[in-house]
Amino acid sequence: MELEITPTDHPPRELLLSADESPASVDDYAGRGTCYVARSDGRLVGEYVLLHTRPFTAEIVNLAVASAYRRRGIGTALLAHAVATARKAGFRILEIGTGDTSSGPLALYERCGFVRCGVERDYFRKYYPKPVVEHGVECRDMIRLRMELD
Repeated sequence: MELEITPTDHPPRELLLSADESPASVDDYAGRGTCYVARSDGRLVGEYVLLHTRPFTAEIVNLAVASAYRRRGIGTALLAHAVATARKAGFRILEIGTGDTSSGPLALYERCGFVRCGVERDYFRKYYPKPVVEHGVECRDMIRLRMELD
């Protein structure tokens, strides 16, 4: 599958909301970060938002792949693009977080070289207006991962 990944000033919210159920959260970081969209044959297949969070540190605050295109390497390609983009921008650390019930994304991030570095306890209970449930289990904690960019 041939992918074209480009920045956009008008991130498609629907796909971002498939990875983050909080419209307020998506509105906040989409307005402050840089969004990159992935297209294949003109179709939107994925996107991510890269946010400068601290000196020399960026975070992928949302990474989403359209459901019909999952498990085809698009998430891996988006992560590789984010790593290259962060390096080129001079960042030394790239971070990402995911819910404690998100075993698929967690495995993907670790396969791509991210290492677990912490847990934000009760993150989803504190910052989301209603419970987040994945696979019939309430998602409570945010698992934090990072990669040092040499």
